[in-house]
Amino acid sequence: MSAVRERWFGLTVLTGLAVAALFALWLSPPDAQQGNVVRLLYLHVPTIWVAYLAFFVTGVASVLWLVPRTRRTEWDLLAGASAEVGVVFTGVTLVVGAIWGRPTWGTYWVWDARITSELVLLFLYFGFIALANAFEDPRRGDRAAALLAIIGVVNLPIIYFSVQWWNTLHQGSSVKLTGSSMHVAMLWGMLLMALSFWMYSIGAALTRVRAIILERERRTQWVRALAP
Repeated sequence: MSAVRERWFGLTVLTGLAVAALFALWLSPPDAQQGNVVRLLYLHVPTIWVAYLAFFVTGVASVLWLVPRTRRTEWDLLAGASAEVGVVFTGVTLVVGAIWGRPTWGTYWVWDARITSELVLLFLYFGFIALANAFEDPRRGDRAAALLAIIGVVNLPIIYFSVQWWNTLHQGSSVKLTGSSMHVAMLWGMLLMALSFWMYSIGAALTRVRAIILERERRTQWVRALAP
């Protein structure tokens, strides 16, 4: 099932990225103050959205795995795969944000509330992956990692509301449920890029789940039958 869906997601991602790049590089105008530097927006914002979603999925899958009534191996695999995808997107977010900060703030890094809480998210991802592989008994590692993920979900609203709760350099959200303050071409480009990254993250997580299943079941008859 994951192999079939992986191909479908791959085709969708390529199409979405092509259209999003058209908006990001040609159709959308430069910013009145930042100029063309604002085009980093199309990479920075979608990647952090994926990082949020990936950790939320990790937390929900961890809860479902810990509850005896819903405990299934698939939830454990999904939590681990989503965390591995999320750590990549969080890292990209911080790097692109640092590059963007140099021409706009005059420095690559400030201990801003939003940036610091995003760095905490990266450490939570690292902690989840480390705990999952820290014990000889995989179930003990999975249980410890699941508990960390559930606690770490609290950091997601902290990241989102940090620009409202504290006086920060980081600007507030330009896209809200009540509307957007962005140019329509910029908005469409960012949303298409976010959708493409979301689809990529799902496809990558499915690929990782399939790889873990094949690794764990490598000695079984059905996996050996797949080998040429």
